[in-house]
Amino acid sequence: MQDYRRLRVWQHAHQLVLDVYGATASFPKAERYGLVSQIRRAAVSVPSNIAEGCGRQSGPDLARFFQIALGSANEVDDQLLLARDLGLLKPERYEPLCVAAASTRRMLIALIQKAVPRP
Repeated sequence: MQDYRRLRVWQHAHQLVLDVYGATASFPKAERYGLVSQIRRAAVSVPSNIAEGCGRQSGPDLARFFQIALGSANEVDDQLLLARDLGLLKPERYEPLCVAAASTRRMLIALIQKAVPRP
């Protein structure tokens, strides 16, 4: 597999992590070990699993790590929605993050389908 840093999906996921860190920096201190920690860990998991998958030698291994990244991207999406609904993220801050997470998920789905061709 190629250098993971050249993959658009990794670049998008990496930027999503940076954006999530920026968005959660203003959350209340009471959420530091709750939602802030959880959403940041889930966000970091996306590009990390893409990178780890790129180090694998087989299509099924690669697809497995992309699937884990996809699960984490779904988790980020859910946690962003929760943060919005709790009033921790204003809609104008939530929307771009939601769009970025959805874009990352679409790219991961396409890569999963490429990594393991269907019979």
